[in-house]
Amino acid sequence: MWRRGLGNRRFRGADELRRHIIFRHFSPGLGTSPARPRGENAVLDRYFKYPGVLRRLRSGALGKEMDRIAAHFFDIGYKPASAKIYISRLGRFSEFANGDAGTVTIGQDAIDRFVLSLQTASPRIAIRTAIAHARKVAPERFSTPCRRGMPDPDGQLLTAYLDHLRHVRGLEPKTCEGLLKGARRILAWLHDHHPAQPLTAITGEHVLGLVGHLLSLSANNSTRSSTTSYVRTFLRFLRWAGLNGQDLARFVPRTPCWRLQHLPPQLAWEDIRRAIDAIDVTAASGARDRALLLLLATTGLRNKEIRMLELRDIHWRTAEVFVRRTKGKRDRVVPLLDEAGAALADYVLYARPKIDNSCVFLSCAPPPRPFKCPASISTIVRSRLERSGVKLTGAAGAHLLRHGLATQLVRQRRPINEVADLLGHRSIDTTAIYVKVALPQLTDVALPFPGAAS
Repeated sequence: MWRRGLGNRRFRGADELRRHIIFRHFSPGLGTSPARPRGENAVLDRYFKYPGVLRRLRSGALGKEMDRIAAHFFDIGYKPASAKIYISRLGRFSEFANGDAGTVTIGQDAIDRFVLSLQTASPRIAIRTAIAHARKVAPERFSTPCRRGMPDPDGQLLTAYLDHLRHVRGLEPKTCEGLLKGARRILAWLHDHHPAQPLTAITGEHVLGLVGHLLSLSANNSTRSSTTSYVRTFLRFLRWAGLNGQDLARFVPRTPCWRLQHLPPQLAWEDIRRAIDAIDVTAASGARDRALLLLLATTGLRNKEIRMLELRDIHWRTAEVFVRRTKGKRDRVVPLLDEAGAALADYVLYARPKIDNSCVFLSCAPPPRPFKCPASISTIVRSRLERSGVKLTGAAGAHLLRHGLATQLVRQRRPINEVADLLGHRSIDTTAIYVKVALPQLTDVALPFPGAAS
């Protein structure tokens, strides 16, 4: 059981719950990590007891740093069993490298030879992970590996393009990443079909051939529209930077893409409710996942917004959640319902790892850390839906619950402007897609069928 010390104590009333949250979480001295074992040079004794093992670990090429490395595993929250595995593998590598390194720094060739000496893939992955941790703790013991391969001939151009996107256009990092990938595809096509030809010599005929090739790689209208968009952006950069004096962007054809031509992906509200109720909250991961799904299902937060949510953004007294750095670059406030607030309080008080990080949702597997990848949240949502027996036909993630909330609100005849404000849409036209699934409202405006009895 993860609720230590308080058993199955439950709080009655929103006021009592919020008072306990504010006192428990923001009181000084609470929620901190446990103290490190005393003695910086004796941390290995926490994991190993036999004197012979301790002497062997402290005698290799990394012998003087092994206690610091062990303290590093303790500080970042590794379980003792996992830390012992990494330390043991580092001990074997330390003995192997001792004959080559001694007091000299350990080179990449020694690491590669030791990894190749292992028979299977699992220990190879483990030792590379352990060595990466050792590099963080004692970088002075490792020599910087030399970079192999030829330099990127387009590196300088792509660096200038990325700088333009970030500082001149002011685009988000994720958007810049997609545009940079598109620029690489454009340059690769130019190198293959027009080698040794400078960018100043590109003409409209070249652009039409490039666009035809790129559009042939995709059949989805949305993808084709995005493809022509990033081609236009790169060509405009070439003119802005003085690399080509022509307005080549005008040769890129417009790809029709009707935003309201499809129904939004949706999930029945009963399925969302069943998935939330099926979560076992006696485990720390269950308490986290229930709070996460309830927050997604009742506030409509996006994947990035739920990952960036911080403890200071939860306003317990006013039952509100302050959402920062939204997709539209506008902050907004969403209501925190009683059930979602209670689940979030249980997670923060009893199940959330006590580490020095302000993000609300953290990984339960050691070392506990914030979620950096969108796939992590999507995997949690999809697994919880599948465990409850919900059949998923396509991609499922945090956005599926967002669609479910919007569809449910529209079906309940909530004003469309309120739904747009909750979801953080700049334009009400973006929210209008959910009207297409509001059958009760559509029946009110349906015209009689021609020829039917009046």
